[in-house]
Amino acid sequence: MHFLSNNHRNITRPVLSNTVAWFLDKAAFITSENLKQMEENKCSPWCLSTVTQVEEVKCILRLLPIWLCTILYSVVFAQMASLFVEQGDAMDTRISAFHIPPASMSTFDILSVAAFIFIYRRVLDPLVARTMKSKGLTELQRMGIGLVLAIMAMVSAGLVEHFRLKYAIEDCNDCEGSSSLSIFWQVPQYVLVGASEVFMYVGQLEFFNRQTPDGLKSFGSALCMTSISLGNYVSSLLVAIVMKISARGEMPGWIPGNLNKGHLDRFYFLLAALTTADLVIYLAIAKWYKYVKFQGDTQKDINKQDPQLQV
Repeated sequence: MHFLSNNHRNITRPVLSNTVAWFLDKAAFITSENLKQMEENKCSPWCLSTVTQVEEVKCILRLLPIWLCTILYSVVFAQMASLFVEQGDAMDTRISAFHIPPASMSTFDILSVAAFIFIYRRVLDPLVARTMKSKGLTELQRMGIGLVLAIMAMVSAGLVEHFRLKYAIEDCNDCEGSSSLSIFWQVPQYVLVGASEVFMYVGQLEFFNRQTPDGLKSFGSALCMTSISLGNYVSSLLVAIVMKISARGEMPGWIPGNLNKGHLDRFYFLLAALTTADLVIYLAIAKWYKYVKFQGDTQKDINKQDPQLQV
């Protein structure tokens, strides 16, 4: 048998499961039947692929485990526009006679993103480069830091909710600001989520764009957007499951309409535990992953991605 080759691209062969690689390689095998069809100009592109097409598919398949690990981060990110606002609405939102809209607390997320972009580019990345004698943090390392910061954000939100319940106003079912705890205690969780965005989403977009072939760059960007979309869906699904399990008999569940009767802190701690498990899996996958070199990559970029990669 022969391989149908296509030499317009130069892709370093990625490491993939032997079984999967063998199965995909069969798509480029030229059989006697294929030769006959080629002679008669009846060979369908769906029946025979080039080696380049097979290698590009392998590149995409190797990205999927990393992509799956980013979905749970998007679940954490989704809380900022949903449960964080509900939590803030049940806190003391007054400064003298001025009322702070709970949704406006996302301003601290925006400020955090701006600040940490500067800190990363001007302080952290050069410091790591000098300390570790490398080209700075790789995309995978930055995504791992993003997951760590997301865990810290959920722990912070859980602690704030724990003390919010401790200072809840008795006999206040539907009143505005049903706890005497100031809404500014939410600032750390918003800041941590913003910091995690800088490391996760920016690193994720750069990673998928760099590790996809030239003809599939848009697919790499689509993976990032799909991760965010699925994160919102999984967040809604997780809330529904938690409410189904925790609401039994007279128990209103962890996330009822009146948060003073629930345990939103337990839900935040659950997300922190799930993200921790996701981080462990991610570290194993990231350690297994080997960066793929494409034609046109500069030596500087290759050394930053994987100093041990021989090209």
